[in-house]
Amino acid sequence: YCMDLLVSPSSVEEAALSLAADIIDVKKPSEGSLGANFPWVISAIKDMTDKPVSAAIGDYEYRPGGAAQGAFGAASAGADYIKVGLMLKDKSEAFEMIESVTKAVKWKYPEKFVVIAAYADFERIDTISPMEIPALVAKAGADIGMIDTAVKDGKRLFDFLDEMTLTEFTEANRRLGLRSALAGSLKFEDLDLLKKINPDIIGVRGMVCGGDRSATIQEQLVQKAMAMVR
Repeated sequence: YCMDLLVSPSSVEEAALSLAADIIDVKKPSEGSLGANFPWVISAIKDMTDKPVSAAIGDYEYRPGGAAQGAFGAASAGADYIKVGLMLKDKSEAFEMIESVTKAVKWKYPEKFVVIAAYADFERIDTISPMEIPALVAKAGADIGMIDTAVKDGKRLFDFLDEMTLTEFTEANRRLGLRSALAGSLKFEDLDLLKKINPDIIGVRGMVCGGDRSATIQEQLVQKAMAMVR
């Protein structure tokens, strides 16, 4: 059983350095943890590779219409995985958001995957707990439950959630027939622990930029990460 490595370039140029990864994830880090990039960037990256392309559509407060339109736009531009962050607290609002995004994608593209992210640092930003996510994702018909960090200040996934909690999250998704993804300032030395937790996907950017997510992706670090994940 193997984890897929998802790498998040912020441009077409960076994507060209990321092609060794299992999944190429298009985002705009300057617009937040799951900042949305432009549809033409998604399309250009999709044209570069046969690998699956993922696209973040933003860290959303309660705006189901906006999120649905963003999700449809990303799917139409060529993304295979459409990913939204839930920057809200209320469970029923979260469900409505997940349902809206899922319907927006599956309505025209039933074969595409909807990824719903909550935040490991949910307590400091006062948003929904990631542990609420698997049940909501399953109920709404989305595909992948994800945990990322919202605030990019050097604090990491493991600063907020321990191995036991992350294993519980991964297994909750699996029991419900979902896949799981983990991200959040992960480092090379986290890979052994991540293999034990065994999510389906791990998402990285800073790791393959030499430790600074605002630097440029280094092709040899993407290859190093792939070799270690395998």
